[in-house]
Amino acid sequence: MAGFIVFAGSMLLVIGLINIFQAFIALFADERVLLTRENLVVVDVTAWGWVLLISGFLMLAVGAGLLSTQTWARVAAIVIVSLHAVVQILWLNAYPVWSLMMIALDTVILFALTARWSDARDRLAEAGDAPWTGQEATKLSAAERHTPPLV
Repeated sequence: MAGFIVFAGSMLLVIGLINIFQAFIALFADERVLLTRENLVVVDVTAWGWVLLISGFLMLAVGAGLLSTQTWARVAAIVIVSLHAVVQILWLNAYPVWSLMMIALDTVILFALTARWSDARDRLAEAGDAPWTGQEATKLSAAERHTPPLV
């Protein structure tokens, strides 16, 4: 389960960075043209850019909190990922394949965040707090330790 928590934290970091990148694009190129059969519509996406920017920074913070096994980050991640899944349901008609993939990914992340959290948190904490004893060093043969002379 510890691997799932690291996966969830890493995915939140990646999705947060993607949201921030998309937010900058939406903020700097904030007018889009939409052509329908009846008329031409100019759409300003500045508000959407700010929503993406804020959600991106929230996802970065929560992902970093998950990687450091903070309980507040787990609760916040459950809320954020649940909202992300609901938003993907709303986008289902526009982007069906992408939305279904994101809903599946959100489901895996929710499973990682809700199943046996205390065991995973304890295991991750043990791995991070283990002191270096020198036994972790690889035992090399004499030939592997030999470095060629400098020319």
